[in-house]
Amino acid sequence: MTTKTCDCVEMKRKAALRIHEQLEGMNVEEKIAYWQKRHIEIRREQEEERKKAKNAG
Repeated sequence: MTTKTCDCVEMKRKAALRIHEQLEGMNVEEKIAYWQKRHIEIRREQEEERKKAKNAG
């Protein structure tokens, strides 16, 4: 018998719920600003990970 160490569907649903709760009550302009900010943050995180991988390899 195998046991799951990670339930990807549940993880995705929790993340979606968290985002939904953060966006609740925001108007369209606020939502756009939220996603623009998140986009910048994610790109920065990706670049940092690339640098780490390049330095490690």
